[in-house]
Amino acid sequence: MALLSFKKKSDAVKTVSPEVEAFLQGYSIEVMPRTAAKVEDFRALLPQGTRVYIAHIEGTPIEEMVATAKRLNEDGYPVMPHFPARIIRDQATLENWIAMYQGEADVKEALLLAGGVDKPHGAYHCSMQLLESGAFDKAGYTHLHVAGHPEGNKDIDPKGGSKNVDDALRWKQKFSETTDAKMALATQFAFEAGPIIDWANSLKEAGIDIPVHIGIAGPAKLQTLIKFAIACGVGPSLKVLQKRAMDVSKLLLPYTPNDVISELAAHKAANPDFNIEKVHFFPLGGIKTNANWAIENGGASTVPANA
Repeated sequence: MALLSFKKKSDAVKTVSPEVEAFLQGYSIEVMPRTAAKVEDFRALLPQGTRVYIAHIEGTPIEEMVATAKRLNEDGYPVMPHFPARIIRDQATLENWIAMYQGEADVKEALLLAGGVDKPHGAYHCSMQLLESGAFDKAGYTHLHVAGHPEGNKDIDPKGGSKNVDDALRWKQKFSETTDAKMALATQFAFEAGPIIDWANSLKEAGIDIPVHIGIAGPAKLQTLIKFAIACGVGPSLKVLQKRAMDVSKLLLPYTPNDVISELAAHKAANPDFNIEKVHFFPLGGIKTNANWAIENGGASTVPANA
Protein backbone atom coordinates (compact mmCIF):
# COMPACT_ATOMS: atom_id res chain seq x y z
CA MET A 1 0.00 0.00 0.00
CA ALA A 2 2.84 2.39 0.81
CA LEU A 3 4.33 1.82 -2.63
CA LEU A 4 1.07 2.79 -4.34
CA SER A 5 1.08 6.10 -2.52
CA PHE A 6 4.50 6.87 -3.98
CA LYS A 7 3.22 6.11 -7.46
CA LYS A 8 0.20 8.35 -7.00
CA LYS A 9 2.34 11.19 -5.76
CA SER A 10 4.64 11.04 -8.78
CA ASP A 11 1.68 10.84 -11.20
CA ALA A 12 0.04 13.84 -9.58
CA VAL A 13 3.08 16.09 -9.86
CA LYS A 14 3.84 15.72 -13.58
CA THR A 15 4.01 13.32 -16.47
CA VAL A 16 6.91 10.99 -15.90
CA SER A 17 9.19 9.90 -18.73
CA PRO A 18 8.89 6.10 -19.10
CA GLU A 19 12.62 5.92 -19.89
CA VAL A 20 13.57 7.82 -16.73
CA GLU A 21 11.10 5.86 -14.63
CA ALA A 22 12.62 2.59 -15.85
CA PHE A 23 16.15 3.85 -15.28
CA LEU A 24 15.38 4.90 -11.70
CA GLN A 25 13.85 1.58 -10.66
CA GLY A 26 15.77 0.12 -7.74
CA TYR A 27 17.75 3.29 -7.07
CA SER A 28 19.79 3.52 -3.88
CA ILE A 29 20.69 6.44 -1.65
CA GLU A 30 23.38 7.27 0.89
CA VAL A 31 23.12 8.58 4.45
CA MET A 32 25.41 9.20 7.40
CA PRO A 33 24.40 8.43 10.99
CA ARG A 34 24.17 12.12 11.86
CA THR A 35 21.94 12.90 8.87
CA ALA A 36 19.84 9.79 9.40
CA ALA A 37 19.19 10.87 12.97
CA LYS A 38 17.45 14.00 11.64
CA VAL A 39 14.98 11.96 9.58
CA GLU A 40 11.85 11.34 11.61
CA ASP A 41 10.46 8.57 9.39
CA PHE A 42 12.32 7.10 6.41
CA ARG A 43 9.15 5.33 5.34
CA ALA A 44 7.64 8.72 4.49
CA LEU A 45 10.56 9.42 2.14
CA LEU A 46 11.78 6.18 0.59
CA PRO A 47 9.84 3.36 -1.06
CA GLN A 48 10.12 0.02 0.69
CA GLY A 49 13.05 -1.97 -0.63
CA THR A 50 15.27 1.03 -1.35
CA ARG A 51 18.87 0.09 -0.65
CA VAL A 52 20.45 2.57 1.79
CA TYR A 53 24.21 2.92 1.98
CA ILE A 54 25.59 4.20 5.28
CA ALA A 55 28.74 6.31 4.86
CA HIS A 56 31.38 5.64 7.49
CA ILE A 57 33.32 8.85 8.01
CA GLU A 58 36.56 8.72 10.00
CA GLY A 59 35.78 9.27 13.68
CA THR A 60 32.25 7.87 13.56
CA PRO A 61 31.91 5.22 16.30
CA ILE A 62 31.01 1.80 14.96
CA GLU A 63 28.17 1.71 17.50
CA GLU A 64 26.50 4.66 15.72
CA MET A 65 26.92 2.95 12.36
CA VAL A 66 25.35 -0.26 13.65
CA ALA A 67 22.47 1.57 15.36
CA THR A 68 21.68 3.38 12.10
CA ALA A 69 21.81 0.09 10.19
CA LYS A 70 19.49 -1.54 12.72
CA ARG A 71 16.93 1.25 12.47
CA LEU A 72 16.89 1.17 8.66
CA ASN A 73 16.70 -2.60 8.55
CA GLU A 74 13.74 -2.60 10.93
CA ASP A 75 12.03 -0.03 8.70
CA GLY A 76 12.31 -2.41 5.76
CA TYR A 77 15.40 -1.20 3.89
CA PRO A 78 18.35 -3.32 2.70
CA VAL A 79 21.36 -1.73 4.35
CA MET A 80 24.85 -1.45 2.85
CA PRO A 81 27.35 0.12 5.26
CA HIS A 82 30.72 1.38 4.08
CA PHE A 83 33.82 -0.53 5.15
CA PRO A 84 36.68 1.99 4.62
CA ALA A 85 39.89 -0.08 4.58
CA ARG A 86 42.16 2.64 5.94
CA ILE A 87 40.28 3.11 9.20
CA ILE A 88 40.10 -0.63 10.00
CA ARG A 89 43.05 -1.56 12.20
CA ASP A 90 43.28 -5.30 11.68
CA GLN A 91 41.49 -8.55 10.85
CA ALA A 92 40.06 -8.82 14.35
CA THR A 93 38.49 -5.35 14.04
CA LEU A 94 37.09 -6.20 10.62
CA GLU A 95 35.54 -9.45 11.85
CA ASN A 96 34.15 -7.69 14.92
CA TRP A 97 32.44 -5.04 12.78
CA ILE A 98 30.98 -7.71 10.51
CA ALA A 99 29.69 -9.63 13.55
CA MET A 100 28.16 -6.50 15.08
CA TYR A 101 26.36 -5.58 11.87
CA GLN A 102 25.06 -9.11 11.39
CA GLY A 103 24.13 -9.76 15.01
CA GLU A 104 22.39 -6.45 15.68
CA ALA A 105 21.16 -5.30 12.26
CA ASP A 106 21.06 -8.42 10.05
CA VAL A 107 23.40 -6.77 7.52
CA LYS A 108 24.41 -8.94 4.56
CA GLU A 109 25.76 -6.26 2.22
CA ALA A 110 28.82 -4.01 2.22
CA LEU A 111 30.51 -1.31 0.17
CA LEU A 112 34.26 -1.82 0.38
CA LEU A 113 36.50 1.15 -0.37
CA ALA A 114 39.86 2.59 0.59
CA GLY A 115 38.32 5.52 2.45
CA GLY A 116 39.24 9.18 2.39
CA VAL A 117 42.15 8.90 4.82
CA ASP A 118 45.74 9.66 3.78
CA LYS A 119 47.47 7.37 6.27
CA PRO A 120 46.05 3.91 7.06
CA HIS A 121 45.21 3.29 10.70
CA GLY A 122 46.45 -0.26 10.51
CA ALA A 123 46.76 -3.29 8.26
CA TYR A 124 44.61 -2.26 5.29
CA HIS A 125 44.98 0.43 2.66
CA CYS A 126 42.62 -0.69 -0.13
CA SER A 127 39.40 -2.59 -0.73
CA MET A 128 41.23 -5.45 -2.42
CA GLN A 129 42.83 -6.35 0.90
CA LEU A 130 39.40 -6.49 2.52
CA LEU A 131 38.18 -8.81 -0.21
CA GLU A 132 41.31 -10.96 0.11
CA SER A 133 40.76 -11.31 3.85
CA GLY A 134 37.92 -13.75 3.19
CA ALA A 135 35.97 -12.28 6.09
CA PHE A 136 32.92 -11.32 4.04
CA ASP A 137 32.66 -14.63 2.20
CA LYS A 138 33.08 -16.47 5.49
CA ALA A 139 30.22 -14.43 6.97
CA GLY A 140 27.98 -15.19 4.00
CA TYR A 141 27.59 -11.65 2.69
CA THR A 142 25.28 -11.65 -0.34
CA HIS A 143 26.35 -8.35 -1.94
CA LEU A 144 29.81 -6.76 -2.06
CA HIS A 145 30.11 -3.45 -3.86
CA VAL A 146 33.37 -1.69 -4.66
CA ALA A 147 34.16 1.82 -5.82
CA GLY A 148 34.17 2.97 -9.44
CA HIS A 149 35.66 6.18 -10.81
CA PRO A 150 34.25 7.39 -14.15
CA GLU A 151 36.62 10.36 -14.13
CA GLY A 152 39.64 8.71 -12.54
CA ASN A 153 40.95 9.12 -9.02
CA LYS A 154 43.99 11.23 -8.16
CA ASP A 155 44.44 9.46 -4.83
CA ILE A 156 44.98 6.21 -6.71
CA ASP A 157 46.67 7.68 -9.80
CA PRO A 158 48.41 10.82 -8.48
CA LYS A 159 50.24 11.39 -11.77
CA GLY A 160 47.01 11.36 -13.74
CA GLY A 161 45.58 8.77 -16.07
CA SER A 162 43.88 5.62 -14.87
CA LYS A 163 46.50 2.86 -14.85
CA ASN A 164 46.21 1.97 -11.17
CA VAL A 165 42.43 2.28 -11.20
CA ASP A 166 42.25 0.03 -14.26
CA ASP A 167 44.59 -2.55 -12.72
CA ALA A 168 42.43 -2.63 -9.60
CA LEU A 169 39.28 -3.12 -11.68
CA ARG A 170 40.82 -6.07 -13.49
CA TRP A 171 41.71 -7.60 -10.12
CA LYS A 172 38.16 -7.06 -8.86
CA GLN A 173 36.75 -8.60 -12.02
CA LYS A 174 38.73 -11.78 -11.35
CA PHE A 175 37.61 -11.78 -7.72
CA SER A 176 33.97 -11.42 -8.78
CA GLU A 177 34.31 -14.71 -10.63
CA THR A 178 35.35 -16.56 -7.46
CA THR A 179 32.94 -15.20 -4.83
CA ASP A 180 29.33 -16.23 -4.24
CA ALA A 181 28.45 -12.61 -3.42
CA LYS A 182 26.95 -10.39 -6.11
CA MET A 183 29.33 -7.58 -6.93
CA ALA A 184 28.75 -4.12 -8.41
CA LEU A 185 30.69 -0.91 -8.95
CA ALA A 186 29.19 1.98 -6.98
CA THR A 187 30.73 5.06 -8.55
CA GLN A 188 31.71 8.57 -7.57
CA PHE A 189 29.17 11.13 -8.79
CA ALA A 190 29.57 12.89 -12.12
CA PHE A 191 27.50 15.53 -13.91
CA GLU A 192 27.85 14.82 -17.62
CA ALA A 193 26.36 11.81 -19.41
CA GLY A 194 28.83 11.62 -22.31
CA PRO A 195 31.95 10.80 -20.26
CA ILE A 196 29.94 8.38 -18.10
CA ILE A 197 28.76 6.48 -21.19
CA ASP A 198 32.28 6.39 -22.64
CA TRP A 199 33.70 5.09 -19.35
CA ALA A 200 31.04 2.41 -18.96
CA ASN A 201 31.59 1.24 -22.54
CA SER A 202 35.35 1.12 -21.97
CA LEU A 203 34.82 -1.28 -19.08
CA LYS A 204 32.97 -3.72 -21.33
CA GLU A 205 35.66 -3.43 -23.97
CA ALA A 206 38.23 -4.32 -21.28
CA GLY A 207 36.28 -7.43 -20.32
CA ILE A 208 34.97 -6.01 -17.04
CA ASP A 209 31.33 -7.02 -16.70
CA ILE A 210 30.69 -6.09 -13.07
CA PRO A 211 27.39 -4.14 -13.13
CA VAL A 212 27.64 -0.39 -12.59
CA HIS A 213 25.54 1.57 -10.09
CA ILE A 214 26.19 5.10 -11.28
CA GLY A 215 26.68 7.83 -8.70
CA ILE A 216 24.46 10.86 -9.21
CA ALA A 217 24.41 14.01 -7.09
CA GLY A 218 20.92 14.85 -5.95
CA PRO A 219 19.35 18.32 -6.11
CA ALA A 220 21.37 20.93 -4.24
CA LYS A 221 22.55 24.53 -4.33
CA LEU A 222 25.13 25.07 -7.05
CA GLN A 223 27.72 26.34 -4.56
CA THR A 224 27.27 23.20 -2.45
CA LEU A 225 27.82 20.91 -5.42
CA ILE A 226 30.93 22.74 -6.60
CA LYS A 227 32.39 22.48 -3.10
CA PHE A 228 31.74 18.73 -2.89
CA ALA A 229 32.90 18.15 -6.46
CA ILE A 230 36.26 19.79 -5.80
CA ALA A 231 36.68 17.99 -2.46
CA CYS A 232 35.86 14.62 -4.02
CA GLY A 233 38.12 15.06 -7.03
CA VAL A 234 35.38 15.13 -9.66
CA GLY A 235 37.18 16.09 -12.84
CA PRO A 236 36.01 16.69 -16.42
CA SER A 237 32.30 17.01 -15.75
CA LEU A 238 32.93 19.76 -13.18
CA LYS A 239 32.83 22.11 -16.16
CA VAL A 240 29.07 21.50 -16.35
CA LEU A 241 28.68 23.16 -12.95
CA GLN A 242 31.19 25.90 -13.76
CA LYS A 243 29.34 26.74 -16.97
CA ARG A 244 26.08 26.90 -15.05
CA ALA A 245 27.69 29.19 -12.45
CA MET A 246 28.57 31.66 -15.22
CA ASP A 247 24.91 31.91 -16.27
CA VAL A 248 23.37 34.58 -14.05
CA SER A 249 19.87 33.31 -14.82
CA LYS A 250 20.77 29.89 -13.37
CA LEU A 251 23.21 30.87 -10.65
CA LEU A 252 20.62 31.09 -7.89
CA LEU A 253 18.53 28.14 -9.06
CA PRO A 254 19.16 24.75 -7.41
CA TYR A 255 20.88 22.12 -9.51
CA THR A 256 18.84 19.03 -10.36
CA PRO A 257 20.09 15.87 -12.08
CA ASN A 258 17.33 15.93 -14.73
CA ASP A 259 19.66 16.36 -17.71
CA VAL A 260 22.23 13.70 -16.83
CA ILE A 261 19.55 11.21 -15.76
CA SER A 262 17.46 11.83 -18.91
CA GLU A 263 20.46 11.34 -21.21
CA LEU A 264 21.60 8.17 -19.44
CA ALA A 265 18.04 6.82 -19.40
CA ALA A 266 17.65 7.45 -23.13
CA HIS A 267 20.94 5.69 -23.82
CA LYS A 268 19.90 2.74 -21.67
CA ALA A 269 16.57 2.48 -23.47
CA ALA A 270 18.32 2.48 -26.84
CA ASN A 271 21.03 0.09 -25.66
CA PRO A 272 19.48 -2.45 -23.25
CA ASP A 273 22.84 -4.17 -22.68
CA PHE A 274 24.37 -0.92 -21.40
CA ASN A 275 26.17 -1.96 -18.22
CA ILE A 276 24.84 0.80 -15.97
CA GLU A 277 22.29 -1.18 -14.00
CA LYS A 278 21.08 1.20 -11.30
CA VAL A 279 21.36 4.75 -9.98
CA HIS A 280 22.98 5.58 -6.65
CA PHE A 281 22.13 9.01 -5.23
CA PHE A 282 24.41 11.22 -3.14
CA PRO A 283 21.90 13.51 -1.38
CA LEU A 284 24.22 16.52 -1.16
CA GLY A 285 21.28 18.90 -0.86
CA GLY A 286 19.55 16.81 1.80
CA ILE A 287 17.93 13.39 1.78
CA LYS A 288 14.38 14.75 1.82
CA THR A 289 15.03 16.96 -1.21
CA ASN A 290 16.64 14.07 -3.07
CA ALA A 291 13.93 11.58 -2.13
CA ASN A 292 11.16 13.93 -3.25
CA TRP A 293 12.92 14.52 -6.59
CA ALA A 294 13.20 10.77 -7.16
CA ILE A 295 9.52 10.21 -6.34
CA GLU A 296 8.41 13.05 -8.62
CA ASN A 297 10.43 11.55 -11.47
CA GLY A 298 9.02 8.06 -11.10
CA GLY A 299 11.77 6.50 -9.03
CA ALA A 300 10.71 3.58 -6.89
CA SER A 301 12.38 0.47 -5.57
CA THR A 302 9.44 -1.78 -6.33
CA VAL A 303 11.13 -4.85 -4.88
CA PRO A 304 14.11 -5.25 -2.56
CA ALA A 305 17.26 -4.51 -4.55
CA ASN A 306 18.89 -7.75 -5.68
CA ALA A 307 21.84 -6.59 -7.73
